[in-house]
Amino acid sequence: MQTRFSAEALAASPDLARSESILRKCVHCGFCTATCPTYLLLGDEADSPRGRIYLIQNMLEAGGPPPAATVRHVDRCLSCLSCRTTCPSGVNYMHLVDHARAHIERHYRRPLADRLLRGVVSAVLTRPSLFRLACRAGAALRVFAPLLPGRWRGLLTMAPRTLPRWTPVATGPAGRARLRVGLVQGCVQPVLAPSIDEAAVRLLTRLGAEVVVQQRPACCGALPHHLGQSARAHALARQQIAYWRAESARAPLDAIVLTTSGCGTTLKDYGAMFRDDPEWAAPAAAVAALVRDVTEVLDTIGLDGLPLAPPAAPPSARPAGLNVAYHSACSLRHGQGITAAPRRLLESVGYRVVEPVESHICCGSAGTYNILQPELATRLKQRKVGHLEALGADVIAAGNVGCLNQIGSGTALPVVHTVELLDWATGGPRPAALCPTAAPSGRSRGGA
Repeated sequence: MQTRFSAEALAASPDLARSESILRKCVHCGFCTATCPTYLLLGDEADSPRGRIYLIQNMLEAGGPPPAATVRHVDRCLSCLSCRTTCPSGVNYMHLVDHARAHIERHYRRPLADRLLRGVVSAVLTRPSLFRLACRAGAALRVFAPLLPGRWRGLLTMAPRTLPRWTPVATGPAGRARLRVGLVQGCVQPVLAPSIDEAAVRLLTRLGAEVVVQQRPACCGALPHHLGQSARAHALARQQIAYWRAESARAPLDAIVLTTSGCGTTLKDYGAMFRDDPEWAAPAAAVAALVRDVTEVLDTIGLDGLPLAPPAAPPSARPAGLNVAYHSACSLRHGQGITAAPRRLLESVGYRVVEPVESHICCGSAGTYNILQPELATRLKQRKVGHLEALGADVIAAGNVGCLNQIGSGTALPVVHTVELLDWATGGPRPAALCPTAAPSGRSRGGA
């Protein structure tokens, strides 16, 4: 793609120079349009990656406040990164759209209602204690949802009716372990589904790992980062970097593990986020190099040798042979390039795994997308749920809490994290979602 940035502008802004190099790689082939969820729904070139690239180029070349239409089309992007997987030219769309969102945040004044909603989302979802209080308040105020306008009404109806009891996740035993790993708790998942990290700690400990659990749940910066709030995102990221650098200095870590793939994609990008910061560039890159999704670690170790549920156990207590519909979260599939490990792990402990058609298409969760773009998110959810239910499986599995809640709000099938199924199959407790007393979706429903 031909660009028209001045040499002075490129020299003054490293971010702009990098975006210009990304833009130049685009050859307008249009392969990305075939895998873009919003283009699939809307059929509008401006709502495809290729169309957004044109809009972003024009916005960055012009500088200053962008047109409202440009903001609307960039806002509709889920950052699912399916386009990046498809692109034959290696266009790093993730960094380009991140820069575009930061530019919009700095230069465009949104309508008051939009500013308020984004401010509430950023302030509440990134603070676990405040998020817990907001969920409880939302559950109590659901009856008033019909009186609220648009997205505020949807936000209230997404509040989970009940929350699981929170208890600190136990740290795995120290001592002579085959490896030492840290576990990032994040901000939303400890409130909505603390059982996921509990399952991960049990399973990793069973495999001989010492698991160091982050003492207090804390946001990694992903949510404000995708809202274009760079300063807040970097501040939260610095806290994570400082914490894990200190823990690594106390005793070396073999990996920093996450069970939420949306967070994992951001932590793996810390090196790029801080590349121009002389103080934080090296620490950020060091932390990012250690980050692994839990399925990456488990796939490397292998589950061989762990005892499986005995064949003599009653079918209700025996995971072997259960039909699992696996939903490949975009942040895991496209953001981190992890596709085979989750299925390989599930099959290795006896599950029968099936994947839906359009497995590369987003479910509509996408961090805060189902809050900020509820109509498109609902259409994508219905499409995804339809494909998953058509498989006739017993349970749906995924590796990201946002996907679990998004899909769970649209189906009666139980929805479970991959690591919970692996833990159950190798000696852990039966996931709550598969218990007879569980709610239809088996998961507290929220909008994370």
